[in-house]
Amino acid sequence: MESFARRSDSAASSAEFGTSIHFDIFTLFPEMFEGPFSESIIKRARDQGLISLACHNIRDYTTDRHHVCDDTPYGGGGGMVMKPQPIFRAVETVLTRPPGWALPRADAYVNLPPWDGDAAPTPPLDVPVILMTPQGRPLTQSVVEELSGLSRMALICGRYEGVDERVRTQLATDEISLGDYVLSGGELAAMVLVDAVTRLVPGALGFELSAHLDSHSAGLDGLLEGPQYTRPQTFRGEAAPPVLLSGHHGNVERWRREQALLRTLARRPEILEDLPLTEADRAFLCEQGGEMRNEE
Repeated sequence: MESFARRSDSAASSAEFGTSIHFDIFTLFPEMFEGPFSESIIKRARDQGLISLACHNIRDYTTDRHHVCDDTPYGGGGGMVMKPQPIFRAVETVLTRPPGWALPRADAYVNLPPWDGDAAPTPPLDVPVILMTPQGRPLTQSVVEELSGLSRMALICGRYEGVDERVRTQLATDEISLGDYVLSGGELAAMVLVDAVTRLVPGALGFELSAHLDSHSAGLDGLLEGPQYTRPQTFRGEAAPPVLLSGHHGNVERWRREQALLRTLARRPEILEDLPLTEADRAFLCEQGGEMRNEE
């Protein structure tokens, strides 16, 4: 995917906002990223030089005749396991070079940069290597905010029954999961991570407060976002709440806060336990029948 390896010429946009993030993605199926990364917010952020992406085909770093990236697991069992050598070679080769570098397609398999499989790891210490796996820490909004402060990160997308354990113990510096379920591979999880992080890059969204006021975000103190309405004022007999048309900003903000509290109470009450709720928040929730624990 050479198009993802080229950095945007819109350096002025990146300099204006003072933020730029580069994603190196290691996968057996780089073509999966073409559509999602060529549309909407991610495309706009790439065009403006706010983020850059390089998808690296792990298979390109194999040197055997059949370019094998997986093998049967020791001890038996179903499925196949991704071999460590191609993953290590791909990640260490890419991360010792500047952001945006990618192996030329013509050099795959036959003209690889030198690499010593017995040498100590060489990737830069300040570039996290994230393994996308259902065994990782959950990808929450706070984790997304943490990652948005990085300038470069590497994402490894596993396949089959997973990766050789030595990828976890010697190469990965972090493991992230979308949730308690299993996907066919890490590619979809990597797409979600890139999208979530990109939304927090200054300049990526048309309205900068959008991300700040999303569900789980700091602007809402971690609450779920309340209902939203737009034209027409009445649709199929249901009207937009009059307070939203009142023009009274204080009343609108109070209504939105109360609706966020109600939605969180109804759908994710466990979230409320650890949030910094005000006395007014707690009083409102109690009026609505919510059982709030007393602060110690």
